[in-house]
Amino acid sequence: MKHRRVADGSVRGRGLPLPDLGLGCAPIGDLYAAVDPEVAAATVHTALALGSTLLDTAPKYGNGLSEQRLGQALASLDRNSYQLATKVGWSVTENRPPEPAFSADGVLRSLEGSMRRLGTDRFDIVHVHDPDDHLDQAVAETMPALERLRDEGVIGTIGAGMNSDRLLADLVRRTDLDRVLIAGRYTLLEQGARSALLPLCLERGIEVIAAGVFNSGLLADPRPGAPYNYRPVPDEILARALRLKEICTRHEIPLRAAALQFPAAHPAVRTVLIGAAHPDEVADNVALAEMRLPSALWSELREAGLIDAASPVP
Repeated sequence: MKHRRVADGSVRGRGLPLPDLGLGCAPIGDLYAAVDPEVAAATVHTALALGSTLLDTAPKYGNGLSEQRLGQALASLDRNSYQLATKVGWSVTENRPPEPAFSADGVLRSLEGSMRRLGTDRFDIVHVHDPDDHLDQAVAETMPALERLRDEGVIGTIGAGMNSDRLLADLVRRTDLDRVLIAGRYTLLEQGARSALLPLCLERGIEVIAAGVFNSGLLADPRPGAPYNYRPVPDEILARALRLKEICTRHEIPLRAAALQFPAAHPAVRTVLIGAAHPDEVADNVALAEMRLPSALWSELREAGLIDAASPVP
């Protein structure tokens, strides 16, 4: 299998450089609550103005609504002023749950729909989306279809977006990915991706996009009933999140700032992807990412066993 790397292990020919922060566009597809279309457009424009030029969406987000709103927000903008990422693997139809579509034909139909909703004829990144139960088909059919489109210039780079670091590492070993998006598995709360996925990506020159760094919102506001993996948080996980918040508060640091900055410190991670549904959220996230955090905070988190001693910190 070819891996386009140079002698020093760096990556070349894998598309435009990614920004430090990207905008996750699932929330503007009414993920948690209805969003006014004008607010959705303002959210996108604010992200671009503040340097979050990677815009990540998927047909699965709101059954196409996220792509539609993102396309409307981008309609009057220079296509070269941002990077556009979408996903394949699921067929969406209004008023019906998404259905698996990991065949080569499914890839083409999915991208045709995404192009129509987004008003574009090319993508900077296309991820295979949550192929957990369809991994063999993704390897045999989805990836070759995406590789052909990459060769034709329709796609700049190929990625895979998953919540399972173990399965994503398996996909990295079996395919020729340029980038990966790992959601919720390399965060201040849990660092499962550190053991296998992140070292593997470093070895192969694959850029990592860290998403879900608030663990579905838990680290934004740890409380009983808060979302974790898109479900109410279990008591033992909540206790860990509250302990993280307690230590951050003692150092006069917002928990969200530590949660944003921690994954970015790993050398395999190129971009931290943050979802937002309002311009104020975008501006707040950028400010938190730039906040200076004391080294004593990380030392105490390590001493408390809340982050692994081998995990890099800012």
